[in-house]
Amino acid sequence: MIFHEIYGNYYRTVAEILDAALKEEISDKTIWKIVKEKAFAESSLTIPKELSEKGKWPLLNEERRAVIHRKTSMPLTIMEKRWLKALLADPRIALFQPDQTGLEDVEPLFQPKDIVLFDQFADGDPYGDETYTKIFRQILSAVKKKNSIRVLYPLKNGTEKWIKCNPVRLEYSLRDDKFRLISVYKGRINTISVSKIIQCETVGSFRTAKIKKEVHDKRNVELLVKDERQALERVMMQFSIYQKATERIEENSYRITLTYEAEDEIDLMIQILSFGTSLKVAGPEAFVEQIKNRLEMQKRCGH
Repeated sequence: MIFHEIYGNYYRTVAEILDAALKEEISDKTIWKIVKEKAFAESSLTIPKELSEKGKWPLLNEERRAVIHRKTSMPLTIMEKRWLKALLADPRIALFQPDQTGLEDVEPLFQPKDIVLFDQFADGDPYGDETYTKIFRQILSAVKKKNSIRVLYPLKNGTEKWIKCNPVRLEYSLRDDKFRLISVYKGRINTISVSKIIQCETVGSFRTAKIKKEVHDKRNVELLVKDERQALERVMMQFSIYQKATERIEENSYRITLTYEAEDEIDLMIQILSFGTSLKVAGPEAFVEQIKNRLEMQKRCGH
């Protein structure tokens, strides 16, 4: 076991409460706030009660102070450090320049070559390329600082074009093994593959209120899953990045409601179609029609 339960949400939540109660009395309001931010909704009913003198974990005295005298500490085990070192060897993670302090002398648990990926295109982004890395980090910095950028990228006719846009976020496609820049250009959502960008320049800041409204257009799609050959498990893994609600409707049949953003719709359709007959779209009708149109188009193309 790489991660033990004592490193989970509940223990970290209690640790933060105790740290806050080391030097002064902690109020119910502060405890509730920490629980809300760090744990799960139902935890607000159990953690505050159990930390009292009469609870199962009497770690707060009658003065609402921590019974411990030192700040809590949960150091990583050697196995956890080796696992983290292995993750940090991934060239995609390296793009984000993570802090590796404390892992200098640690042997990774495994190497990137030890991982075999299925259902992924082989022409992923050139993560080791210096120009790609520089552009990626320029975009990432602009997203964090809310700066507008100018990017130069090739058009289908062989020419190149500069556009000024407001970067909203970077997205990664596991299927394509590519990063995409989601931005707002001339009031519309614009998606560009990072690997296609030739140059990038920062040109100033932008206002975020309108951007959020334009980009985060939430939509729902209802899926019916027939759980054969571990279809449910595969669906849950494939759509793990989406907010979802799952309901069992009969033996081996489930209804899943996915929430996605408008600009992800085409990619979502492609993923749904990859499951074949084990996954059916129940609604909304507009989404069903688009799925039918795509199937008809594939049929005409001979796929």
